[in-house]
Amino acid sequence: MRPRPAGSGNHPPAARPPAADRPVPVLWAGRDRLWAAWIAETLQRHGVPAAPYPWDPPDETPLDRCLRDLAPDRGPVLLVLSPGFFRHSPRDGAEWNAALSDLLARHPGRLRAVSVAPTDHTGALPRAADLLDPVPLTELDVPEATRRLLALFPPETQGAPDRPAPDPAPERAVPLTGARYPGESPAVWGGVPRRNTRFTGRDTLLDTAYHALHRRTGAVTLYGMSGVGKTQLAAEYAHRFGAEYDVVWWVSAGGRVTCRQGLAELAPALGLSTGVEYGERLRAARDALRRGDPYSRWLLILDGADEPDQIGDLVPAGPGHVLITARNSGWGERNSILLEVPVYDRTESVAFVRRRAPRLSPEEAGRLAEALEDLPLLLDQTAGWLRDSDLSVEEYIDLLRGGVDQNVVRISSDFPLAFQTGWSILLNNLRETVPEAVDLLRLCTFFAPGAIPVHLVRDLPPADLPPPIAALVADPARWDRVIDRLRQYAVVRPAGPEPYGAADDTLSLHRMVHQVVHAGMSGREHTELIDVARRTLTAANPGGPARTAHWPRYAEITPHLQWADVLRSTDPAMHILVLDCLRYLYLSGEYGEGIDLGRRTLAAWRELLGEAHPRIWDLSHHYANLLRAVGDYAGTEAIDRAAVDHLRETRGGQDLEHLRASGGLAADLRGLGRYEEARQISRWILASYRELLGAEDSRTLNAQNNLAVSLRLLGRYEESLELNRRTLETRREVLGPGHPSSLYSEINYAVDLRLLGRYQEAEALQSRSFRGHRRELGPDHPQTLRAGHHLALCRYLAGPAGARALFGQMLERCERVLGDHDPLTQMVATSCAWLERETGDPAHALVRHTEVEERYAAMLGPAHPFTVGVRGNRGLTLLALGERRSGRTEIEHAYGGMRAAVGDDHPWTLGCALNASAARLLTDDREGAADLSRTTAATALRTLGPRHPLTLTCQVGHAAAIRATGRHEAAKRAEREALDGLSATLGPLHPTTVRARSRVRTHWDFEPQII
Repeated sequence: MRPRPAGSGNHPPAARPPAADRPVPVLWAGRDRLWAAWIAETLQRHGVPAAPYPWDPPDETPLDRCLRDLAPDRGPVLLVLSPGFFRHSPRDGAEWNAALSDLLARHPGRLRAVSVAPTDHTGALPRAADLLDPVPLTELDVPEATRRLLALFPPETQGAPDRPAPDPAPERAVPLTGARYPGESPAVWGGVPRRNTRFTGRDTLLDTAYHALHRRTGAVTLYGMSGVGKTQLAAEYAHRFGAEYDVVWWVSAGGRVTCRQGLAELAPALGLSTGVEYGERLRAARDALRRGDPYSRWLLILDGADEPDQIGDLVPAGPGHVLITARNSGWGERNSILLEVPVYDRTESVAFVRRRAPRLSPEEAGRLAEALEDLPLLLDQTAGWLRDSDLSVEEYIDLLRGGVDQNVVRISSDFPLAFQTGWSILLNNLRETVPEAVDLLRLCTFFAPGAIPVHLVRDLPPADLPPPIAALVADPARWDRVIDRLRQYAVVRPAGPEPYGAADDTLSLHRMVHQVVHAGMSGREHTELIDVARRTLTAANPGGPARTAHWPRYAEITPHLQWADVLRSTDPAMHILVLDCLRYLYLSGEYGEGIDLGRRTLAAWRELLGEAHPRIWDLSHHYANLLRAVGDYAGTEAIDRAAVDHLRETRGGQDLEHLRASGGLAADLRGLGRYEEARQISRWILASYRELLGAEDSRTLNAQNNLAVSLRLLGRYEESLELNRRTLETRREVLGPGHPSSLYSEINYAVDLRLLGRYQEAEALQSRSFRGHRRELGPDHPQTLRAGHHLALCRYLAGPAGARALFGQMLERCERVLGDHDPLTQMVATSCAWLERETGDPAHALVRHTEVEERYAAMLGPAHPFTVGVRGNRGLTLLALGERRSGRTEIEHAYGGMRAAVGDDHPWTLGCALNASAARLLTDDREGAADLSRTTAATALRTLGPRHPLTLTCQVGHAAAIRATGRHEAAKRAEREALDGLSATLGPLHPTTVRARSRVRTHWDFEPQII
């Protein structure tokens, strides 16, 4: 049987060359692909043509014939030996001895061998390997391994006629592809489960995944039913091919929180300089993977990622590879190649069973595999048990045929029948031999199945534990014996990363086992153990969810709230735990999981505690914050209004909790575009806080800030400026100039200065503020990003080109730090689209405007002022592209929509009207342009004053419109008056003044504001 050429990421499949100069076949099997690739390349690098070939002889072909077919022609053959080379076929040692002895006698010197078995497994090579005298290559440095390898192929000067001389011609040089010495470990290796020494088969699936990833497809998902070995397959991939990567990182991805935590932990492992903030580490790690800096050859494994909708946005792009395990084939819709993981084929089942239970014959292993439907998990558990049992295979199969005692264990009907019956037998055995193991397993089912923090259980006082588990915890040796037995039967496995991941730290329990054990408990056992789980989680609550140092602990305990059914508890400590977890999810940006937890908690507590219980209003506050963070202002309004009505009725209008809820309601109304309602509530809240707490209390200053926001959104910039001036002065005096609240007030005050046309003052203040933000909060803090964006806006007004670099920097940071859909990211993206249009890239600007408009429409609705305003910006970009008719249509729609949203006198409506007048001129509607520009200029003069830049720009637009109708003298007077005003307000050389003097078409861009 001739070997087949093998491909790898570094070596494409090669055709067999003529016998006279064919490469040395380097034969490998099982896990040793990378060894074969490195050996072949090393030989080529030193002038010995070589090519790797997989050793995969058919079982039905005699071994001696397979070996004879290896070397029918002149030249050596190199065998890469490991235990897997001999296990790859069902031959015994005697057959190997006979076949190798015959071949070596017929062809002396033709077969050469190296051993790549780890030193602790060298003895696993059969005696037949001694006939080949293999040269060991493992656990060496690269020069020594190379020296030993080349010694097998001495040069012609040493009398070896079969080594070709190196060819000095460069055009015939063998291309080098960078295969690495497999004995070298990746620079960063974390979270990967220990290598399963019993791993069997799956070579085709592993090779398929390997080639799919190396085609740069983005990601590969191993999907299939529970129990088929997806996690084991991913772990074997990491170990088998890990030497090709600089970084191999394993993340438990059963939930968004744990996935984010695992990714965040990669940042310090990569040596990235970040602060202690959890979110900052996550963003830095994802950015490093995306850029391939400091490592471009990385492998990220997301294990148990069954909810692509929850964690799909966390999957990094970049030059590396992502391997996912899941039961959900929905990853196919997210740029991932799907590889289904089936049950074992019968050959794999037999080989696996015999490795687990060597006393079984191939025939017995085959019958067992058939009875267990070739399901890997059940084969692992059953064979591990049968290894130490006196029960015969036939007796076990008879038990299976007898069915499950439903009084012993009740199992989900979606599990295979063989699993149901097989697990019942195993559970009975555990109950008879190590009953404490069953007690521990039952307790574990009140935690999420993926990663169970048993170390938290061991931290509880013995009095809080049931006697069997308390005795187990008190006796470390006994604890270890129980864990070892559970691992032996493949019931649990360590969930922690190598080299720690000790059995007393965190355990992983398979979903099928988890459900089976949980379903088999009595009511008394359920009540007793769920209380233990709840006490465990309560005791683990560090308190202070605003402290980022506590976030890893919250990330550890939050996934278990559902399994311990904490929402049904009346214990006040459990209520505090839930509220703290909600606060953590909000502060860490885990809005989706927080909203889900908040929704379920609200429903449960309303039923358990009643609609009027005080905890309901605490919960409503946290839940509304989460909904507001994702732009669900309609949802938050309903929640906050209910809280406001109840608290006003039961506690009175001056109650502090009622005022807090009212502030949330005002924020909801601002988000919904109902600015006047928000202003009225904000004014009343401010007056109440001043009366109750005084002018300098932080709550009073927050209320004053919020009233200013409402006024600004109404276009009442002078009033907003005055309030922000007072807030800034008080915060500087009370809190200090470097306090985050003082810095935030600087942004608000500078925004008002700019909106009032006081551009130089705004830029001077914002430049100082941006430096202060970077110094006090760091460059990636959301408030720093807001400060940087406003500074870019100030610079834009002095000339678009001068703001290019800062706009680009702020957008990149917002996308990396906050995500594409964050409100601040949308604000910056809107500004960047202006910049692209005004600096010669309207096509890209159109794409960006469209993306932002779609996101605002989805978040806020099509009639919201932000959606309408960005649509008007899109119309301006269409005009820049020469699409006059479609551009005018968009602009006219925006003008009508803005009038409906905020009224005729609002500055946003005036800006849309200015654009509509210009669009009418471009489409030859001169009278329509003149009429609209006249009313717009008059309204701007009345509402904004004669020196406001928007008033003066509207006057310039009106001059252009009446000039087009032939009224040149009137146009000249209007233009002269406007130009004089612009020169006096902005200066004669300001870009706005220069454009107006040059009669460049005037326009106004909508700018989304802080809500």
